[in-house]
Amino acid sequence: MPAPSTSLRPALVLWLYAAAIVHILAGLTLTWAGHSGLLDGYLQVLELAFWGADPVPAAGHEQQVWWLALFGATLQSYSLYMLALVHIGNRSKAPMVWGWLIAGILLWAPQDMWLSAQQQVWSHLWLDGFALLVLLPPLIWLYRHDRKKSRPEKAPNESNPFTGSAYKRVLITGGTGFIGEAVVNQLLDAGHTVSVLARDPLKAANLFDGRVRCVRSLSEISHDESFDVVINLAGAPVAGPRWSPKRQAQLLASRVGTTEALMTWLQNTKQKPTLWIQASAIGFYGVRDASESLDERASKGDGFMAELCARWEAAAQPATEFGVRQVVLRLGVVFGPGGALTPLLLPFRLGFGGRMGDGRQIMSWVHRDDVLQVIARAFNDDSLRGTYNMVAPETVTQAAFAAHAGKVLKRPVWFHIPAAPVRALAGEMAQLFFDGQRVVPQRLTEAGYTFRYPTLDAALRDLT
Repeated sequence: MPAPSTSLRPALVLWLYAAAIVHILAGLTLTWAGHSGLLDGYLQVLELAFWGADPVPAAGHEQQVWWLALFGATLQSYSLYMLALVHIGNRSKAPMVWGWLIAGILLWAPQDMWLSAQQQVWSHLWLDGFALLVLLPPLIWLYRHDRKKSRPEKAPNESNPFTGSAYKRVLITGGTGFIGEAVVNQLLDAGHTVSVLARDPLKAANLFDGRVRCVRSLSEISHDESFDVVINLAGAPVAGPRWSPKRQAQLLASRVGTTEALMTWLQNTKQKPTLWIQASAIGFYGVRDASESLDERASKGDGFMAELCARWEAAAQPATEFGVRQVVLRLGVVFGPGGALTPLLLPFRLGFGGRMGDGRQIMSWVHRDDVLQVIARAFNDDSLRGTYNMVAPETVTQAAFAAHAGKVLKRPVWFHIPAAPVRALAGEMAQLFFDGQRVVPQRLTEAGYTFRYPTLDAALRDLT
């Protein structure tokens, strides 16, 4: 039985990433380690092929080192191109990218092997054969897999939650992010008009094939222009560098600063939107005891994340004073193709899956499809207003998540990441991994929303 493509593809792509990085390191070594003695064994093999047992002139040895340095620089450049092509192939799932990589290898290998055989440099033949063995099979598999998937049957309209709703003009921030990109694509496919506020308008335009209007600043939008819906998803990733004062200021600026700028624009625009969808996060509740069930009425917690979310929501609150219906989504960990799930599952794919800390911390999560469904429903359901916990009904401990992931991926679950050293290195940011809160979607349930992925097992099986 062939391996499931959904689990094999990420592993093969990771293998190719690693191969490209190894090539870069090898190129750097050839360029800069010629006189260190590290390459003496390899140089002796080459010198034996050309000089035999005769003493090698010093100038001849220096020439060898020089040629290797030049080849190393060329190898670095090729390796960088390889890394870029692997990245593009992974993102675009275009078989042509893998085909070009295959063509490049088949152009190089036979010539290198033939020339090496002529000079009886047998070590090159072994290296070339090994390279073909580790590179060609993954590339061929990826080419065949992505070619098979490149022409999928057109999904029925029902799969796009924005289809069928009245035409909308939408302004979105964070449109190139994990959630935003999916929202923009589905809005466009459903026939709506989308404008994206982005730090890099050119990148955003390329991402959406020129189908969206992209602006760098709100000053580029006239006060006479009107939008039906504003979706504010802007915010730098909270997981990353340690939460130093400088990093905290950056996170606040990307969320609160952007929202305040939107408020200024809203105040001056002549025709107000009818709907404002505002992103927030369950970090609002802070770190809580696992036994405490938190619905939308729960109070704000303590710590930087709680303060960040509270200020983010407060910055958007004035929109209601202009008569704009506002829907605030406090997001849990959002699972989807890519996003937070990819780094979470990577250790499991490599056979190093396991719990983090004591494993008792609660993980409140949600499938990205459910986020899109709720946003789409807000477009048409005027009864949706106020704050909603955007999490699945089923909350799990981190240990339970590890067990589910191991079961779905058919990998062992044995590794343990101790909390103490990570907390020492990451500071308060470590709470993202070793602390949690049990959040429930009380208001969404009361509104009659039925989750497409209510359980972790269903979500993981859909995404792995």
